This record gives sequence, C-alpha cells and structure tokens, in this order.
Amino acid sequence: MGEAARARRTDDELRADLDALPEGQKGEIIDGELYVQLRPRARHARVNSSLAVHLGGALDDYGGAGTGGWIILVEPGIELPNAPEVAPDLAGWRRERFDWVDDEPIRVVPDWVCEVLSPSNARYDRRLKFPFYARVGVPWLWVVDPRDRTVEVRRLESERWSIVATFVDTEPMRAPPFEEVEIPLARLWAPAPRP
Repeated sequence: MGEAARARRTDDELRADLDALPEGQKGEIIDGELYVQLRPRARHARVNSSLAVHLGGALDDYGGAGTGGWIILVEPGIELPNAPEVAPDLAGWRRERFDWVDDEPIRVVPDWVCEVLSPSNARYDRRLKFPFYARVGVPWLWVVDPRDRTVEVRRLESERWSIVATFVDTEPMRAPPFEEVEIPLARLWAPAPRP
C-alpha cells in the first residue's frame, strides 16, 4: 500500500479490517499498517505453551503457586503508540507496573517479550516487531528458534538490542529477567506425546 493510501486509513478502519480476518489468521497493526499471518502451527504453539507454563507457574500467582511478582500472558492484545494492536507470543509485566482491568486493552509497555520463530514469521518478527519493541522501550526480548533449538536473550541498550546470552539444545536455562526460574530446554523441543 502506498504512503498516500496508508495515510488515509484510520486506526478504526484498520481495526475493522483486523476484526474481519477469517479464523486461522491473526493480525497486528504497527505503524499504520495491518500485517496478517497464519495462526501458529503445532511446534510453535507447543514451545509457546511450554514457556508460558514454566514462567507463569513460577512467577505469576496462578492458583497461589507462583511468586506473584509478574503477570505472564500468551498472545496478549496490546495497544501502544503507533500500534493499536500488537501481540507478542508471550509478554510479561512486573506486577507493580500492570493495571489489570477486565476486558480493557493493555496499554502498558511490557517488561519482557518473547517471540517464537517459525518459517512463516521469522522475517516479519526480525524486520518489524523487534525494532518496534526497541522503539517503545521493552527492556528484554527472548528470541526462541525451535528449528535451531536456541533461545537468544536480548537486552535493550541505547535503543538497540544487545545479545546477553544464547542457550542451545538441552542445556538448563536461567536467563534475565527470570534468573530464579530454571527452564529445561529439552522440554521445549520435545514433541507432544502420542496417545
């Protein structure tokens, strides 16, 4: 879409297009443009779910089991400047920064985001979402690549991403900002058990 046409599209028009997407597709609006992708496939979704269980169970207060210091959400719809809809695979907020209001959009920049790469989204995430997260000031980004079996931990420094650690294959992982939680990487890469 050309600049003139994009300039005429309002956030309301883009949101209407987003809401009209067929089942099986997800969209995000970043810098005045709607980006559409297929919903995650099994491996992507399994890695995402496994991380959510480990981190949410240890850090959130699900059922009173976690520390309660964080709110961890899967694919939350977040409304930020120049992005009326962005949805990281996982996002986390320190509890003291997160105002929970039922059914209202989240308008607080996350303290941490995680993107799980897949063949259909890796280029999009790297080219559009990672720079966007840096612009809005997300301090921590995890980049999970199930094909390479790696987790790259990035910290925002002077508006640029700096790689502070890379975890590979089956080594145990304790990574900022969640050093108190050990994540067994082998479980991330394991396929779902067959019945």
